[in-house]
Amino acid sequence: MQLLEQINAARKWNDDERAVIDQVERMVEKVIRPNAAAYDESGDFPWANVEAINELGLNTIFLPEAYGGMPMSYALYLEVVSMISEACASTGIIYATNFHGMKPLVEFGDDAQRERLLPRIAAGGLGALAITEPSAGSDATAMKTSFSPDGDELVVNGSKIFISNGDVADLYLLFGKWSQIEDPKKAISALILEKGAEGFGVVSKERKMGHNASSTCTLSFDNVRVPRANLLKEPGDGLSILLASLNHSRPSVAAHARGIARAAFRDMVSYGNDRVQSGRKILDFQGNQFTLADLACELAMLETWIDHVASLVDSKVSDIGLAASVAKLRASDLAMKMAIECVQMHGGYGYCRDYRAERLMRDAKITQIWEGTNQIHRQLIGRSFRTK
Repeated sequence: MQLLEQINAARKWNDDERAVIDQVERMVEKVIRPNAAAYDESGDFPWANVEAINELGLNTIFLPEAYGGMPMSYALYLEVVSMISEACASTGIIYATNFHGMKPLVEFGDDAQRERLLPRIAAGGLGALAITEPSAGSDATAMKTSFSPDGDELVVNGSKIFISNGDVADLYLLFGKWSQIEDPKKAISALILEKGAEGFGVVSKERKMGHNASSTCTLSFDNVRVPRANLLKEPGDGLSILLASLNHSRPSVAAHARGIARAAFRDMVSYGNDRVQSGRKILDFQGNQFTLADLACELAMLETWIDHVASLVDSKVSDIGLAASVAKLRASDLAMKMAIECVQMHGGYGYCRDYRAERLMRDAKITQIWEGTNQIHRQLIGRSFRTK
């Protein structure tokens, strides 16, 4: 592990950041890792894990101090996501979804909105991001959910699918189209929906290949009335909010995938040193050494790139779209590749639930799909080279 330890040692965390990392390490080992297999088996929402996260106040690291936060670096946030996800991918995405849903409120909300809503998240409330619809996946402009103004309220109608934290969130960042704007791009708007609104319903909870302890839901909106004061910015500003939020949430998904990749690599090294065949550790066989060498190099480069993207965000660089796409694409592809090789290294045991290799493989797959499929990210990166 020397190669990867060198990368970690090069991260110059300050005293406050190191204290958080140490606390997260203890929490992960005491609560999250021991619970992961049972939650995956039962499919129950991991409230004990969420409570442990809230005891450390981890939502506060991405919230302004004025609203109950203790803001720290984006690099630290990404590391926390990876640490939690390495132990339990379901819990990792639950925590990361708080950031995905509520960071736009931090960036684009007005003072009154932030003062009224953000303390709920600082206190441990859960957030959700509601974009995807049956007819609007990677093409968000095809969404049909509508926001119709009616005096001091907005009337919301429509539905959303594949919404993480959909049945447990306290606040939802909801995207829809302003009914009085015809252009499908210019009509996109964003608002904060609060838990308990009349006419809002959870239609179903998905039964998934992986991330079994993370709620993924279909939501419906039947004449839901939301205060117009919950609208972020102005009608039609939603697309710019969406794109800006994705630039920060995609590296977060990359950090989540990095956690899965780290877990798979560590399991391969551990099993390869313990398992003996033909009188030799299986890591004494050259073919397995070559596999680990290639994967270690890819993981090292991924770690470095995610650090680079974090430095761009912490330096307030605004145009990070391509860098974010590279991080999401490479992290998720590596998580899947690493998980497949981890199962292979474990042989028949890797196909059984006695080891977590098979869970890592199931959890890894979705990282190549959500926050924009990897085909979309390849298209975004590839077309950046076109001459105008």
